[in-house]
Amino acid sequence: MPKIQQLSASVVNKIAAGEVIERPASAVKELMENSLDAGATRIDVTIEHGGTELIRIADNGCGIAPEDMALTIASHATSKIGNADDLFHVRTLGFRGEALASISEVSHFLLRSRTHDSDCGSEMLVHGGNVQEAQPCGCPPGTIIEIRNLFYNTPVRKKFLKTTQTEFGHISESFTRMALAYPHVHFTLKHGTRLVHDLPPCQDLRERIRVFFGEEIADQLIEVESENDQVTLLGYVGNPRFSRSNNRMQYLFLNGRFIKDRALQHALGEAYRGLLLHGRFPISFLRMTMPPEMVDVNVHPTKLEVRFQDSGRIYSQLLGTLRTKFLSSNLDATYRPSAEDASNGHGDSPSAEALREELVAWAKGAVDNGSTSSSERRQTDFDLDFRSPNRSPLQLNPIDRSAVGAGSLPLPPIPSGITPAHLRDQEDVEEEALEPMPAATLGGGVGSQQRAIQLHNRYLIAETDEGMAVIDQHALHERILYEELREKALARRLEVQRMLVPETLNLSAQEFAAVDAATETLKQVGIEVEAFGGDTILIRSYPAILGRRKPAEIVREVVDQLLTEGKNLEKRDLLDELLHMMSCKAAIKAGDRLSSEEIDALLELRHLCQDAHHCPHGRPTALVFTKEELDRRFQRT
Repeated sequence: MPKIQQLSASVVNKIAAGEVIERPASAVKELMENSLDAGATRIDVTIEHGGTELIRIADNGCGIAPEDMALTIASHATSKIGNADDLFHVRTLGFRGEALASISEVSHFLLRSRTHDSDCGSEMLVHGGNVQEAQPCGCPPGTIIEIRNLFYNTPVRKKFLKTTQTEFGHISESFTRMALAYPHVHFTLKHGTRLVHDLPPCQDLRERIRVFFGEEIADQLIEVESENDQVTLLGYVGNPRFSRSNNRMQYLFLNGRFIKDRALQHALGEAYRGLLLHGRFPISFLRMTMPPEMVDVNVHPTKLEVRFQDSGRIYSQLLGTLRTKFLSSNLDATYRPSAEDASNGHGDSPSAEALREELVAWAKGAVDNGSTSSSERRQTDFDLDFRSPNRSPLQLNPIDRSAVGAGSLPLPPIPSGITPAHLRDQEDVEEEALEPMPAATLGGGVGSQQRAIQLHNRYLIAETDEGMAVIDQHALHERILYEELREKALARRLEVQRMLVPETLNLSAQEFAAVDAATETLKQVGIEVEAFGGDTILIRSYPAILGRRKPAEIVREVVDQLLTEGKNLEKRDLLDELLHMMSCKAAIKAGDRLSSEEIDALLELRHLCQDAHHCPHGRPTALVFTKEELDRRFQRT
């Protein structure tokens, strides 16, 4: 039988470090929380090499008395709780007393602190858990903590750290969460010699949001507020026009603590049901306050998850508040296209805006066509009353007989005395007068020439030697473009559109880190970007094949792809994922009507693909129905 033995304090602290201090960002989070609990109104964060070489947190909080210096690194020593009952009335961010003990065990740790009523401060050094006695030193009131060579004595943990920029991205995200939760505190963040953020105190959370996420997001936020029996909800949510492909821009704070709660995220999604496309996530910056006894924050080592006493009530309040706000707001009124958007065709013309306003008024019952005379009615081309004399008479257009084959129109009765031969002769005569349905040839075998028609502007139907093929035009074009783009990207001869005036794009800390780490891969697919201070990038070029789209939109979608797909992918796999995305965006869509020449070119290129049977995402490009299967369906066998 193995012998049971008591673990040493050093081993216990290293185990705790593995739970609490996952990476440098975890240490930054714990130390910033301590500074806020100490009442600091200014917190300065300095990072070197992504936090692996130096993390320095300086604050102007209450400071630590000399006689308490040694207790700061003792396991489970804290001034924030005194007994078990206090765990259900926690009003501070930290309370376990594990952070400093765990950090000092796996780093070179320096603590300087001075209380506001002391003439001098105290300094204590800890190297891998070995404590040196505290000595007097000169320092300003508050606390300064320096962490050097994090995980130097736990090489396995250090081996799993990512690149410098990736680790700094995680640190920036932790910093962002703190700055959003406490806008009245002055925060600074410095990486090496670069000052990343200098955030003076402000009263409006929107100002902090503007700094981190740009004016476009900040100006389109919708303010929400509600109070329900000691539970207060304040903050902003994004206009449905702005969404993300993931939930990383959903910030929820409970009593000043950033949390992740699946139930509340689900309530947020339900509030936007019908307002967002499937797979899109809303943007939110919400702060909830409630008595501490209504929530248990002691259910997760890093305190990211909590347990509510009445989760159903909190869920209903969030969902009801947002739904009520949306129903009472004109969501279109919060968005006004800029002059540049209007000139590019993205904005509404004055007539279109007038039509929209009239439609909205009619929907609200404000327009009464029966009681308003035509002279008093607004002079627009849009009239909801089809009986109005202002409307032009209904015109009947001749039926395009070539469209009958698509199954969209019923066959008209054939007059007596007309044979199929007469119809064929008449069709040859009138062929030039009628606009034929797009048709092309599909090589189904040697010497075969079959007609292909477009069905519902989505599928191409053609006869083959085996029977009939139904082709998905988008999937086929996507496969053709993917193989062409892949060949050019690997040969580094992809067509690129360089911008005369580079465009700026504001990113979050994690997004910036993802782009910075994939700069070379992005350049290979034609997207050239560079840092432009803070978390802003300059877009200098983009793939010419996506020329119809805005460069910022292209890069935003690429960033989302990097965050979702690029986390654990090799460079070649990441390049492949980006090519998938580009080919999908550039391919013709379901609903695009194709000319005969376009169908002909699409089907001819089909035979040049290495894999014409599947699109890059794995969907089939065509379904083949054999003659035998068709005969069986029509009961000919």
